[in-house]
Amino acid sequence: MLRSNGVSLPIRAPRYNTQRVTAVYAENGPKSPQQPTPGSRTLRAAAVAPQVEQVAAPQTTNGRGGSSHHDNNYVEPVLRPSTLTVHGGENKGRLRQGLLDSLTTPIVQTSTYTFKNTAELIAYQEGRHGSFEYGRYGNPTARVVEEKIMALEGAEDCLLSSSGMCSATTMLLALVPQGGHIVTTTDCYRRTRQFIQTVLPKMGISCTVIDPADIKGLQRALEQNKVSLFFSESPTNPYLRCVDIPKIAELCAATDTIVCIDSTFATPVNSRALSLGADLVIHSATKYLAGHNDVLAGAICGSADLVEQVRSMHNVLGGVIDAHAAYLLLRGMKTLGLRVEHQNRCAMEIAQRLEAHPKISRVHYPGLPSHPDHDIAVKQMSGFGGVISFEVKGDLWKTAAFIDACQLPYIAPSLGGVESLIEQPTVISYWDQGPEKRAEIGIKDNLVRFSCGVEHPEDIWADMAQALDQI
Repeated sequence: MLRSNGVSLPIRAPRYNTQRVTAVYAENGPKSPQQPTPGSRTLRAAAVAPQVEQVAAPQTTNGRGGSSHHDNNYVEPVLRPSTLTVHGGENKGRLRQGLLDSLTTPIVQTSTYTFKNTAELIAYQEGRHGSFEYGRYGNPTARVVEEKIMALEGAEDCLLSSSGMCSATTMLLALVPQGGHIVTTTDCYRRTRQFIQTVLPKMGISCTVIDPADIKGLQRALEQNKVSLFFSESPTNPYLRCVDIPKIAELCAATDTIVCIDSTFATPVNSRALSLGADLVIHSATKYLAGHNDVLAGAICGSADLVEQVRSMHNVLGGVIDAHAAYLLLRGMKTLGLRVEHQNRCAMEIAQRLEAHPKISRVHYPGLPSHPDHDIAVKQMSGFGGVISFEVKGDLWKTAAFIDACQLPYIAPSLGGVESLIEQPTVISYWDQGPEKRAEIGIKDNLVRFSCGVEHPEDIWADMAQALDQI
């Protein structure tokens, strides 16, 4: 039993049986699924549910007391990822905030929540009544999305935010103490690197940057520093490097270092980092999860105690997702399995054809045997995602001419949506850096990043081939 404000609180088991879900996921999931390492936090403390006396409280809470959407007798079924994208967090037993006969989850468009009387407010303050209290602390529509992501990732808790960067920066501020040390990888999203290298040092937080495959470098960093957090994308942006999550989790567990994986490019359909030993998973939900290029959102999920620490910081900083944006994310996620399976197949086909094309010098795609982390990807992923990076034989302007000749994809940042997008990282993300700085961080002028949408792969290839013919 725990005590909060003088009230005895029982520890409740997680809503989702992580081991059972992982076992079923393995049938369609990674070829060599691995259970969390003994030192992993992912199967630790479950959510706490207040005991109820005279004032009714929900069965589960989300930090400030927002209710779960399951009744007391409902048992979550063991389902595969493609089914969880549709029903996770929403199926039988939902309270629906009183709308029991509504098929779709309502948009609860409110900035605050009311109390019937002073007694109920006091019960809330003492942990005997569940409420979000205020819009910055939660929303019923957003909570349904959080529960869906929890089901997909096998997580104990989840927190939505207004963007992927909001999730990442709030996590770093919440979990890395003043004077702390971070280990991260060379290939990563520019704004994440910018925050780690320019903002965190103001708080005395230092960083070691290693190659995604440099396990010895990680060992040295753990030995030489009091490392608070290991943080990496997997696959990374833009070279799609994959880190060895089980090995990293094993090393970090020995020093009580938190492992956080940005799984935006993988999605829980292709890989579940928590089941591989990570403590936390971050998503730019703007990308594959929402999937329609029409909403900004972020998510962080994993062990309940770590997510709660992030939530406490989030409640102060206020990077809240709007209820309507949460609904768009929820609706988009219902087709996540269908979209990602198509994008996996499409990207593999296009990557293979690009690798054989005489005007392409190199293709970066973890599904190809030529990729440096192919063996890791095969072990950790059931599919390799819808993003391909490749190098055109030519300079910056010849590469730009190829992109301009493509007619089907849009020239735009982002990825994971239903429309195919194409970009030249040098121009769209690093133009202000100059050639020397770009070379230092590994961004080549002839690099192209292509995000497959849901168009037919033959149409995508026909357009790409005609554009290559023009250069």
